[in-house]
Amino acid sequence: MQNIQLICVGKCNARYFAQGIAEYQKRLAAFAQFSIVELPEETVQEKNASPAAIEKALEKEGRAILAAVHKGAAIVALCIEGKLISSEELAAFLAERAGSGAGDVAFVIGSSHGLAPAVKQAAALKFSMGRITMPHQLARLVLTEQIYRACTINAGLKYHK
Repeated sequence: MQNIQLICVGKCNARYFAQGIAEYQKRLAAFAQFSIVELPEETVQEKNASPAAIEKALEKEGRAILAAVHKGAAIVALCIEGKLISSEELAAFLAERAGSGAGDVAFVIGSSHGLAPAVKQAAALKFSMGRITMPHQLARLVLTEQIYRACTINAGLKYHK
């Protein structure tokens, strides 16, 4: 069974997002060993945050992210400059990983400041959920649903229309 991690910087505090994520996490159990790792967001003084302070926070978050990734897992970094992919393309990526014998995948959602360059460089795939900006908790819900959708596509189920 494929091991899929969702590594997120920050907590999911909104109950309605958490409920949706929990539902898809429960459904995913039939297809993969799916886990969510929440890492703390580094505190940056938002009002007068210097680029150096933001870079320092991102570097610290990046080290924590890379330490949380299971050994041998392919990192999928969610970032605005990433590639736009369809549900079918995500399914093909997961199937290719599973078929290669090195099936572990770690999806990463960074903090409000983004992802450290080191995480993006380590990524096997940089992927964008679109050009819109959305709260990270909503991105987590949407991504969890898309991972579930990809698994159902690969299993030949009718969830995806």
